[in-house]
Amino acid sequence: MAVDSSPSLRFFPYDSPYENQAAAIERIHDALGDECDVLFEGACGTGKTLSALVPALEFAREHDKTVVITTNVHQQMRQFVADARAINDHEPLKATVFKGKAAMCHIDVDYEECQVLRDTTKELVDAEEDLAELEARESDLLAASQAGDDDAAEARSAVMDELEHVESEVDDRREESVCEHYYNNLTADTDAFYAWLASDVRTPEEIYEYAEEESLCGYELLKEGMEAMDLVVCNYHHLLDPGIREQFLRWLGRDPEDVITVFDEAHNVESAAREHATRTLTETTLDSALAECDDAGDPRAGQAKNVVEAFRRALVATYDEKLGFGERERIGEDWEDLVIANPEGRDDLTLAFLDAYTGQGIESDVETGLALGAALDREYDRAYRNGETQVRKECQTLQTMQFVESWLADGASGGRHPVVSVREGPEGVYGRAESFASIPRDVTEPLFSSLHASVLMSATLRPFTVLEDVLGLDDPETMAYGLTFPEANRRTFAVDTPALFASERDDPGVQESVAGTVADAIRFTPGNTLLFFPSYAEAERYHDRIAPDTTATTHLDEPGESVESLRERFAADEKGALFTSLWGTLTEGVSFDGDDAHTVLVVGVPYPHLDDRLEAVENAYDAAFDDGWQYAVEIPTIRKTRQALGRVLRSPEEIGVRALLDTRYTERGREEMGKYSVRETFPAEERTELVDVAPEKLQYAMLNFYTDHDAYDGDPPTP
Repeated sequence: MAVDSSPSLRFFPYDSPYENQAAAIERIHDALGDECDVLFEGACGTGKTLSALVPALEFAREHDKTVVITTNVHQQMRQFVADARAINDHEPLKATVFKGKAAMCHIDVDYEECQVLRDTTKELVDAEEDLAELEARESDLLAASQAGDDDAAEARSAVMDELEHVESEVDDRREESVCEHYYNNLTADTDAFYAWLASDVRTPEEIYEYAEEESLCGYELLKEGMEAMDLVVCNYHHLLDPGIREQFLRWLGRDPEDVITVFDEAHNVESAAREHATRTLTETTLDSALAECDDAGDPRAGQAKNVVEAFRRALVATYDEKLGFGERERIGEDWEDLVIANPEGRDDLTLAFLDAYTGQGIESDVETGLALGAALDREYDRAYRNGETQVRKECQTLQTMQFVESWLADGASGGRHPVVSVREGPEGVYGRAESFASIPRDVTEPLFSSLHASVLMSATLRPFTVLEDVLGLDDPETMAYGLTFPEANRRTFAVDTPALFASERDDPGVQESVAGTVADAIRFTPGNTLLFFPSYAEAERYHDRIAPDTTATTHLDEPGESVESLRERFAADEKGALFTSLWGTLTEGVSFDGDDAHTVLVVGVPYPHLDDRLEAVENAYDAAFDDGWQYAVEIPTIRKTRQALGRVLRSPEEIGVRALLDTRYTERGREEMGKYSVRETFPAEERTELVDVAPEKLQYAMLNFYTDHDAYDGDPPTP
């Protein structure tokens, strides 16, 4: 039922919202009343988080809902905590940050072991409580019998028999695997913890430190305290993984329809959902499953081995055939994909598997293997609970059979793509089979349809219809708010440098034009320049060309380097240039505020490498939506480009230049390059801000802009 009342601003922690914030708050509140999902695009630095949280918390308070805000960007987690604390100071609410067990475990065991330890510890505490009750009962009956109560003496005899049995059970339980931290949760007074938890917005790190000092399990305490929360901050996987989501909602004490979710950086939901839907099986798991079957001593093991051996032989034969002369020796530590899909019919691995299998029937053998795996898994669980093993073993046969069953079923699915990958291991090259999820809608559509409503927000969601299709959203409310900061404080240039097609990147003339224009942009920036390239290799290429001749301090972002450390060193410069990949981690969720950076350049149209997986996504989207290139490649690329442009200009007082270096961004490119132009992929109001300039004129355009704002410290540079 629609809610007609306008929202209050009781959860807005500052004097007053921006004009666009106030409008967004009202529209989102109305949409929540209509149980309608919201696609909310807002420019970087314009307060999207509060625009979504304020109406969500208001509606939740009115209608007994819980708000969950989620992101896949670590820095955004910290920002959510800051916003929640600001709200709590203004209007009290109960809020916390939830992370998975791995981030909070005090004894460093995996999820399965933790579950077993939790169960056995609870059973021990229950038995000890039974023992204490029986001891108290026996004491009372002893006193009564000594006072001459014959019935009490007879009852005491029965209690003594029960007491002996329970004492033996407690002794046995104490020999089993238990977790002392969780034991203390169950036996100590934890009221002080929950009072502390409710007194502020607590992070997992703070909870861990508190629990460690008191020898408690903070993770389990937090789970128990989740039901009381108005607001929970978490990672994507708590909602996108169906198994984790079911438990997470149980800990919240909520049915899906009683939860409002806010997805930050929602342009990433598509790829995150794809990761959660993808399944893998490595050669090492197959080897472990074979060894497990050999040791099982179970008559079903023969049928299971028929499947495991055939799949392993097929996997090895497939990658052996795909690796050409000398290629095996060049395989490194990272997984490298091999193309096994066929335009028509089954993939090479499946065909090799069917050829290698020699049993009486694959379906029958897989079913038997699943039964064997389930039985072995129960035995591993029992042995760990009884303290017979130090760790809780994972059943490799069960994992293998589940994968093979789904692999055979997925062959007829247009939303799945088969991949074989290889990498170097301790004993040489080994392989992995992967059922890659081309279309993530199977994960997202059931999620969003089950919740009360969701707000998906980002600076780069448009075109909304594409996101609706890809995620399976049903007629969401859509809203977009651009930068409200003074337009005079920014310039956005489309620079007519040569098109940086992959085939042209090694051309000396192209490199000279691009490098000269980049050097000009760095020189005429009064402060730091942030530069995004199509890849780390291209970033390194232009860094190496420009670094020897520029007076700026240059920084090269390289894979594996700490992003935060790099950002801090760059921001500390007075005249620095940071070269990075558009597909790296500095593109989003990392702020360059104030004087951290004044100019941002995107060099080229940074399409991702068109590998087998991306082609599979493109083909799947082409079949589903009749526009695979736009859905799978061009629109995600331009979203990334727009994210990069948003790294500067984070407040109304800041000034800055944003430049796109490639003729495909220009009006001339639109007129002359046809389908290769990307100018029309930008939202209309962003296109109107694009000022086309020739490469040699960029320095003059930047000089004029920054001089008008008196941005240079001393005399400006001379063209």
